[in-house]
Amino acid sequence: MSRKQQLHRPGPQPGPPADDTGCHVLHVDMDAFFVSVELLERPELRGRPVIVGGAGPRGVVSAASYEARTFGVHSAMPMTRARRLCPQAVVLPVSHGKYSRVSAAVFEIFRSITPLVEGLSLDEAFLDVAGAGRRLGRPAEIAQLIRDQVRDQQGITCSVGVATTKFVAKLASTRCKPDGLLVVPADGVVDFLHPLPVASLWGVGERTEQALARLGLRTVGQLAQVPPATLRRELGNALGAHLHELAWGRDPREVVAHTPDKSIGAEETFDTDVDDPDVIRRELLRLAEKVGARLRASGNAGRTVSVKLRMASFKTITRARTLAEPTDLARVIYITACELYEGAGLERVRLRLVGVRVENLGPAGEAPRQLAFDEPERGWREAERAMDQVAHRFGHGTVRPAALVRDATDGDARDGRDGT
Repeated sequence: MSRKQQLHRPGPQPGPPADDTGCHVLHVDMDAFFVSVELLERPELRGRPVIVGGAGPRGVVSAASYEARTFGVHSAMPMTRARRLCPQAVVLPVSHGKYSRVSAAVFEIFRSITPLVEGLSLDEAFLDVAGAGRRLGRPAEIAQLIRDQVRDQQGITCSVGVATTKFVAKLASTRCKPDGLLVVPADGVVDFLHPLPVASLWGVGERTEQALARLGLRTVGQLAQVPPATLRRELGNALGAHLHELAWGRDPREVVAHTPDKSIGAEETFDTDVDDPDVIRRELLRLAEKVGARLRASGNAGRTVSVKLRMASFKTITRARTLAEPTDLARVIYITACELYEGAGLERVRLRLVGVRVENLGPAGEAPRQLAFDEPERGWREAERAMDQVAHRFGHGTVRPAALVRDATDGDARDGRDGT
């Protein structure tokens, strides 16, 4: 690592700090977030390979500890393969409620630093700290402050990239994982980028990487030397121009403080294909409960309810309905989802996956509204909000509809296969 890029860790520094002048963009990424949160309750598992995800035959890995990653385990991998690679790993079910609570606390730390916080997921965000300098110091000092507060207040670690652009900051946080801080100075961007593989560039997937390899381009530096016209001809105008700009560290995107959710949904892949309508309706109920809770937690309501139905043949169909007014009620979502399922004519067709999604979101508000379906003047809405409060205090699944009681022992394990 050159003098122009310096890895910062707690304790004495090995040399002069990197020049962070103009590096007002931070990318903060929690280290193995789901695993780290689980280890707060299971400290005896520290240092051991731990996998979080669905345990069924179609379960997938949601997160893996760094000890498990040394065996080749990574997120989105089928759990059966992960177990073969690392049979000694401890597998824990997913518990979204715990992760959401820790994530909310971490994002409060971010917002205490700057209002310009762009969340990418539960465990990562961009921050623009240009306006926080007078109050909190230089960008690298702010980055270390964030790391200290996350560790002290939540008991988990994060890695932070500090750079002039979002693209470089995100790459920097990846390069210093786990539990690191990397500053890429403005005059060190090219030195940092050019040795990296072309797959490091946003927009380079497996197919594009293969196309670049056929051209003899395996590093960012090699790609940077290719005339833009050649890249546009080989990769298409948009992608060719995009990769040329990134190869020289040019990324004009600003940190956007808030991007409203376009939709909220959840889906379930069954362990074995299901053709029993009662089982499928019960799954639609579970998913509707989850989506309704997430809508209320986000302060949103939506007008369009859709279902996703994937057959054993992998053919997938979707059906949607726009309601007369927005809703955040699981009961309304469930009834609509069931009607869409029944209208699709698949009640005796073997299904591999079902999903429920609510779209056309907006603030829930408190405006007068019509009663939903057979909702009494008071009842369902108050009941669902009471369930939210119990779940917040005692954990997801503490209270659930009677139809889902039989799933109490495996409800969280299924979350490892949610495509949310």
